[in-house]
Amino acid sequence: MGTLDPQSTSVLVVVILVALLAVAGWLLHRRNESQRLARRFGPEYGHAVETLGSRGKAEAELKARERRVSKIRIVPLAPADAQRFMQQWKALQARFVDNPKGVVSEADALVRDLMLRRGYPMSDFDRLSADLSVDHATVVDHYRAARYIAERDHRGEADTEELRKAVVHYRVLFDELLEVAPPQQHRDTTIRTMEAHR
Repeated sequence: MGTLDPQSTSVLVVVILVALLAVAGWLLHRRNESQRLARRFGPEYGHAVETLGSRGKAEAELKARERRVSKIRIVPLAPADAQRFMQQWKALQARFVDNPKGVVSEADALVRDLMLRRGYPMSDFDRLSADLSVDHATVVDHYRAARYIAERDHRGEADTEELRKAVVHYRVLFDELLEVAPPQQHRDTTIRTMEAHR
């Protein structure tokens, strides 16, 4: 077996260094992307890893959510809409003392109406909570907890304390979603909408 001449050795060393740099760059990119997703999704990142069984699968799912939600036009509420939703929520809370079971289903419906008004596509619960996690990762667990109790209530298994907790969970999500457009932004959106319908 012959020895490599100095020029061949130099070429081989350069090829190996380039390959090592490429691998190091790829690993650095993966680490940075993992950190970005963990920052953006917070506890939802861990939930996805636990549910899907691996970090790679979880990160692929979270990136797919980001792509999907980037195509949805989520809009802040007009001040009048926000006021109407707030009044409905206050009335709902006032009824809790007399009818806790009915209020939980009302809270679910009101939150879903609010999401629809903001532009979230209303699909099945898993898809909706996944979409919510993109911009509201810190509160999506409240939505899951509230829905779990609402389902127990539907089966007649939830007690009054659980129903109270469900309403609290819905309230956290409700408050997060009650984003109001600044007056100028709302006016510009209204004008664009009116012009589009001419």
